[in-house]
Amino acid sequence: MKTAEKSNPVSAASALDQRGDARRLNALRAAGIILIALNLRSAITGVGPLIGTIRADTGISNTVAGLLTSLPLLAFGFGSTLMPLLARRLGIEWTLFGSLVVLIAGILLRSAPSIVALFVGTAVLGLAITVGNVLLPSLIKRDFPGHIGLMTGAYTCSMGVLAAVASGVSVPLSRLAWLGWRGALGCWAVLVLVAVVAWLPQLRSQRPSAAPLPPREAHSRLWRSPLAWQVTLFMGLQSFLFYVIIAWLPTIVRERGVSASQAGWLLFLMQIVSLPASLVVPMLAGRLPDQRGYTAAAVLFTAAGLAGILLAGTVALLLWVALLGLGLGASISLALMFMGLRTRDAHQAAELSGMAQSIGYLLAATGPIFVGFLHDLTHSWTLPLALLCLVACALLVAGLGASR
Repeated sequence: MKTAEKSNPVSAASALDQRGDARRLNALRAAGIILIALNLRSAITGVGPLIGTIRADTGISNTVAGLLTSLPLLAFGFGSTLMPLLARRLGIEWTLFGSLVVLIAGILLRSAPSIVALFVGTAVLGLAITVGNVLLPSLIKRDFPGHIGLMTGAYTCSMGVLAAVASGVSVPLSRLAWLGWRGALGCWAVLVLVAVVAWLPQLRSQRPSAAPLPPREAHSRLWRSPLAWQVTLFMGLQSFLFYVIIAWLPTIVRERGVSASQAGWLLFLMQIVSLPASLVVPMLAGRLPDQRGYTAAAVLFTAAGLAGILLAGTVALLLWVALLGLGLGASISLALMFMGLRTRDAHQAAELSGMAQSIGYLLAATGPIFVGFLHDLTHSWTLPLALLCLVACALLVAGLGASR
């Protein structure tokens, strides 16, 4: 073997060049995944701190205002099972590219001066984000099978970074005379455009999937699998909690005497605190065959934060918000990681991702609306917060099953 290599230095150099090209392509692909992830939550999390302003400007009720957070989740739910089928026809790379273009259109439509456009644009951007939600775990399973925990942590953390920034700056941006709340929501289209440009090289290097298309029987077995349903419920219940908090935490603390700007920054704090958990937990948990310890810790932090807000009010509010951030940040990264760890190949990962995010986000979509309805009914946040504590208990049960 050594003699052959010495007698053919051109072949050896060519092999080195190919390995170098493969490394550069993987680096570009990883950067593209990060840029897509940056845009998967900011268009939604920027709404929560502005709900009071939007209600005052449009005259809608709390229940209807909850739709601004729930509509993307409904889009996630109804669209998630279709995305693996779309990716098989167009390829993952082209499907993701198209979703970014549609996301820009949805963000701009939502900012048009019309209540109808506000809700239609919200639904459109929700459908666009669904593509990234479903296909990124599958793409990571296909292209980074030995680094699922690391890549999941990286893209989950990136997703959280801009989500946190959007929560914190949406109110200050809206107070600029030439922007208002519509301009504050519309400005996030600029970063999506950056992701579109960065993803263009991937269209020239689209990779085929490593495994054949799964038969219908395999798809049917997935929907009958207890483990698949445990992953689905864990995904859905943690999303239920996250989007209720995103939609209503600023309003909850404002009714307890916190200013609008401070409420937005509390939401920012929660998401900033979630970033280390969303990055580190999958990196550590992905090395183990059993993740129950990490799952239990994540849920207990979440439950402690909810109980603190319910029972202590504004006393030690920073602590309760920080606990929520740690728990929810770890939970979302674990839920996404399970879609890769509990499957055999990229196709099965896409199927499980579609199932978990379809059923899970339909469950989550009920959260902001139902919690808004409970508040309108009781004129208090006690019953809604008690309900969230019960949801955290159910999350623990589902998580212990999904993480075995």
